[in-house]
Amino acid sequence: MGCGECGNGCGSCCGGCGRELVLTPGEAAMLRRLAEIPFLPVARRRDGETPVYLEERERTPEAYSEILSWLSLKGLISLDYDLPLSNFDYAAYAAYPVQGSMALTAAGQRAVELLELQGAGE
Repeated sequence: MGCGECGNGCGSCCGGCGRELVLTPGEAAMLRRLAEIPFLPVARRRDGETPVYLEERERTPEAYSEILSWLSLKGLISLDYDLPLSNFDYAAYAAYPVQGSMALTAAGQRAVELLELQGAGE
């Protein structure tokens, strides 16, 4: 059976086809953060697609937007704009009318587990 023919995507039928996942240090740090706190806030403008995350100060909001966009494209996190966090104060996100949450996907959880087991390569 070829890769992807099982319908479950790469990794379930053939062990990943020798592919490797490349993460930037910022992406790895964000995955680890989501492993510590399973749901974090995210927002965006009503007419935009760029995610906004304002909770951390290690990077600029623009840098976090890029990190979240790539993690989402890689299928490692879900950005759920229709699922805001209960009892979270979105006051810092007042300029962004679309407010939701983000979380690791199953692939993201597996990536975190591999980071913890194997560490990150250069």
